[in-house]
Amino acid sequence: MTAGSGGRERAARPPVLSDVAALAGVSMMTVSRALNDPARVHPDTRARVLAAVRKLGYRPNSAARRLVTGRSGALGVVSFDTTLYGPASTLHAIEQAARRRDYVLNIASLDTLNRLSIEDAVDRLRAQSVDGVIVVAPHESAAEGLNHLPAELPVVAVDAGDSPSVPVVMVDQYGGAVRATRHLLSLGHETVWHITGPDDWVDARGRAEGWKAALEAAGRQAPEPLAGDWTARSGYRAGRRLAADPAVTAVFAANDQMALGLLRALREAGRRVPEDVSVVGFDDIPEAAYLWPPLTTVRQDFHEVGAQAVDLLLSRLAGAPAPGARTVEPELIVRESATPPRS
Repeated sequence: MTAGSGGRERAARPPVLSDVAALAGVSMMTVSRALNDPARVHPDTRARVLAAVRKLGYRPNSAARRLVTGRSGALGVVSFDTTLYGPASTLHAIEQAARRRDYVLNIASLDTLNRLSIEDAVDRLRAQSVDGVIVVAPHESAAEGLNHLPAELPVVAVDAGDSPSVPVVMVDQYGGAVRATRHLLSLGHETVWHITGPDDWVDARGRAEGWKAALEAAGRQAPEPLAGDWTARSGYRAGRRLAADPAVTAVFAANDQMALGLLRALREAGRRVPEDVSVVGFDDIPEAAYLWPPLTTVRQDFHEVGAQAVDLLLSRLAGAPAPGARTVEPELIVRESATPPRS
């Protein structure tokens, strides 16, 4: 009890930098460097400091950090249509990667993606004193916006295609579609039909190009693709058309939601999956393994995409030369929705 406290115990003060230094057995300057300039601290020392930070529940003072490093400790993210699984998963992965590096995120979510909307979002983030910006830009129209951002602001793009102005982290959409199509061909299907994503999305274009290239490399004719918009409804509409054609034995849908709609259309038409029609999707949404039948699909490693994007942006902040692109390879996940065709 403390005199004059009115019978109440005085609340413990929050931990400060000197407490962390004492617990870790290092100087206050070393703690500051471990938190704000980790490249200058031995990994073992930084691990001790971070362990002390976690044990004490220490929270760095952002104003003090800005005075020491000239940085805010905040990164900006411009994202689009986070109602979709891919953009939402990418944003979550970036947030997790930033947290592991002791950064916080300020997010600008856009309803439309074009030059003006990107420039406006970046201006808003700059007003919040972010140290750099990650633009999740899956639209073709985003390229122009990336080309007109302030040169002095470190920027990294995710899924922006071939952007000459900023470094890019991307999943190999083309390669993933090639794997999906080759898998269906290897099972003995004569050809593979395709339900595309929106034609103004970089991911959709890469998947369509990979599908077509795999068929041509195998000497097979590519059927006319059916247009979708990432939704299960569009997959259902395309599926009704495909179900009416008895020649269709294998379909590659450009994402799992459209594959879900396709599965329903085939079932309603009496076409069994996989006995009559094999189906492969893309993304490996959490529900893919629990559909009936469990969906063969292409898994994107969003965790790695987020880690690579944050690492690349922090490298740019440290003055490292920016590479043109970093590519994350997808993985084919084989389940029960694709089998050899009936003889």
